[in-house]
Amino acid sequence: MKKLMIAAVGGSLMGLIATTQIAGPLIAQEAEANASVYEQLDLFGDIFERIRAGYVEDVEEKDLIEAAINGMLTSLDPHSSYLSAEDAAAMRVQTRGEFGGLGIEVTQEEGFVKVVSPMDGTPADAAGVLAGDFITAVDGESVLGLTLDDAVELMRGPVGSEIIITLVREGEIEPFDVSIVRDTIKLTAVRHRTEGNAVVLRVTTFNDQTFPNLQEGLKEQVEEAGGIDNIDGFVLDLRNNPGGLLNQAIYVSDAFLEAGEIVSTRGRDPADGDRYNAQPGDLAEGKPIVVLINGGSASASEIVAGALQDHRRAIVVGTKSFGKGSVQTVVPLRGEGAMRLTTARYYTPSGRSIQALGISPDIIVEQPRPKPVDPDAEEESRPLRSEADLRGSLNNDSLTDDEIEQIEVDRARAETAAQLREDDYQLAYAIDILKGLNALGPLAE
Repeated sequence: MKKLMIAAVGGSLMGLIATTQIAGPLIAQEAEANASVYEQLDLFGDIFERIRAGYVEDVEEKDLIEAAINGMLTSLDPHSSYLSAEDAAAMRVQTRGEFGGLGIEVTQEEGFVKVVSPMDGTPADAAGVLAGDFITAVDGESVLGLTLDDAVELMRGPVGSEIIITLVREGEIEPFDVSIVRDTIKLTAVRHRTEGNAVVLRVTTFNDQTFPNLQEGLKEQVEEAGGIDNIDGFVLDLRNNPGGLLNQAIYVSDAFLEAGEIVSTRGRDPADGDRYNAQPGDLAEGKPIVVLINGGSASASEIVAGALQDHRRAIVVGTKSFGKGSVQTVVPLRGEGAMRLTTARYYTPSGRSIQALGISPDIIVEQPRPKPVDPDAEEESRPLRSEADLRGSLNNDSLTDDEIEQIEVDRARAETAAQLREDDYQLAYAIDILKGLNALGPLAE
């Protein structure tokens, strides 16, 4: 240790001797830069005083300063911002899974508010708001030119109150209004069900409840199926999931990986980077996994999809994800406010940053838009008749009662799958993949 310290001191002295001739200009440049910063701060103080003394109406000094701080942060990128004491408290409530509002995750693009995704079961979802919609006005007031926080503030209000947002949607010629009644948003982080022999885990957000919900839901569905051997595989549905807590994304990824890197983060200083690795244990016990994503899948959703895709643990199906590859750190400030600052980019295990690029699916599957109902159609087309429908047709006497019963069960299951294909084509496609992999058996490994 002593030798190392001596070598360091020696190196410092050598550097000092070698740079003596240019030290003067460097010190002068630094002094000039500092002087410029102080001049700008003086300019800020002059403007603040002029506004306070000469603006047409009285202004709150606190509001002016908070607006200046927020402007400084929002000029960096769409995800950095200042949180007042009220906003910081609301954010803490939201990460716990219950908050008031419309139920949409938004970002800013070219001055307009863009919907990243509506959250399942929320007023915005029920009103038909879609990922990719642009919000141009709130209650008739244009949001063009407002900061994202200011636009969000316009959309806040008491639970039970009505709000009218004006949307611009791709494929629609004219903007249109949507009426939404604000409500308390209670998010169920993970919904679970079984479709055929596939367990579907619908992850709507990444909050403190996400991993416990997923773990419990997966276990419940496997037990109801009579064991893991009776399951073809798992569908992890991350569509329209706007993200959330980084640690929850790591837990969910780790749930299906035995080893290896999950995600790494890299900031401006290389020493501040972090790397997160999976621990042994796979809740799916090696069964095939299909991950569903779309343009509303962002941030933590992309971490999970990218980790499982890079490790070839899952097949990613759907459309390209949103492309938010940055990490925000919430820094508490005096007065109970907070600063949300972008401090790093995250990278998938293969070393790719998805910032502004998104996760590309292994298989691109578009979700068809619902077909318009024809008001002039008087009746649906009649179903085709089969041999069994003919009067006097012979019975099939080669089957036992149990075999006939099994055929009826399989037929009902096929009809359910057909209805699912109409309701949710992407999910039906994912389940078909799991059926095919399960049919291959050992060849799929």
